[in-house]
Amino acid sequence: MLDQQFARTRADVAPRRRIGLDLHVVDGLYQGSRTHCLELFSRVIQLTPECDFVLFLDQPSRLQQFSESFSLSNVHAVRMPHASPAMRLLFQLPELVRREKIDLLHTQYIIPAFLRCRTAVTIHDILFESHPQYFDRMFVARSRILVRRSARRSAEIFTVSEFSKEQIVTRYGVSPNRIHTIFNSVDGNRFFPGEDGLALVRATGLIPGEYFLTVGRLEPRKNHANILKAWAMLPSPRPRLVIVGQKHFGHEEVLRLSANLGLADDVTFLGDVPDEHLPSYFRNAKGFVYCSWAEGFGMPVLEAMASGVPVISSPHTALLEVCGDAALMVSPDSTAAIRDAIIAVNTQHNLRTCLIQRAIERIKSYSWTKAASIVREVYLSRLNVNESLINSAVRSREE
Repeated sequence: MLDQQFARTRADVAPRRRIGLDLHVVDGLYQGSRTHCLELFSRVIQLTPECDFVLFLDQPSRLQQFSESFSLSNVHAVRMPHASPAMRLLFQLPELVRREKIDLLHTQYIIPAFLRCRTAVTIHDILFESHPQYFDRMFVARSRILVRRSARRSAEIFTVSEFSKEQIVTRYGVSPNRIHTIFNSVDGNRFFPGEDGLALVRATGLIPGEYFLTVGRLEPRKNHANILKAWAMLPSPRPRLVIVGQKHFGHEEVLRLSANLGLADDVTFLGDVPDEHLPSYFRNAKGFVYCSWAEGFGMPVLEAMASGVPVISSPHTALLEVCGDAALMVSPDSTAAIRDAIIAVNTQHNLRTCLIQRAIERIKSYSWTKAASIVREVYLSRLNVNESLINSAVRSREE
């Protein structure tokens, strides 16, 4: 009864605003932007009952499996069949926006060219500008045109780190006042210290607490090559290295290098690990290695910290901003430095304890709810939704 009164009250105060969310990334492989969308928008929807949300993706059932928020009464999922980026941006989204009478469309990285509604875009990074050598040439060429255009034309811009914000401002000439930083976070209900998942880890042939972990797609930017070279330099017996990540461009070189270095007995490639299994591999690791060349944020670092695992990372791009003093930082181009850091974490109990304690404090400054609150406020402001008027009317109805 109260829900019906609430709905009628909102309808009396102002027309319902309809926000479209392009969630096609949820249909794809595990990656940071996919986690970002699931974690962030599940909370944005819950915090924003004043608006209706229309979700566009190929497999809506994935959303309900992740969070009950995607099944709330102000949510409507619309199937958008998987298609090429050009098809999605030029035809699918514009037609869906028109058909569903969307007031604001929120996309990742790129906004469609022809829309009759306001747009918001999350540009996680523009590493294709600062580090083009780690990306396909066609991807770089396309992104330099379309992401720049999106940054300059979108009504609202979100990004996930101060590093990325500075890059967008400097390279695209966008006012910093137009960019909202919404830091990524970590779900403490999934990533936490302890021994949960021991059976799963052992079933993979691993010994809990005796292996090092790295998570990231097998591509040059993640620097698996130098990690493997550092592993080959370790004295015997070496700890095991577990590499979790989908095969991407350049993955053949990583597999070939591991074989050429004679690491077959010391390195395990797990490939695509289901989302629900990943926390078990984190919390049962002895250390986490993430010496990437370039990151717009580096979400796996926070996931390791939340899992009570000491982190080895690199002071490049956004990683130093995210890690602070809670990780052992080494240059990604120095295999000797990576090797020495691994030895230190593997043998020095006091160092591990110190890094873990700092990490537990560090992650307290990151919150998905805080990020969602920022998005909510931007939505309400851009759509001229008078939250105080709505709340006041609801209270008077309840009385």
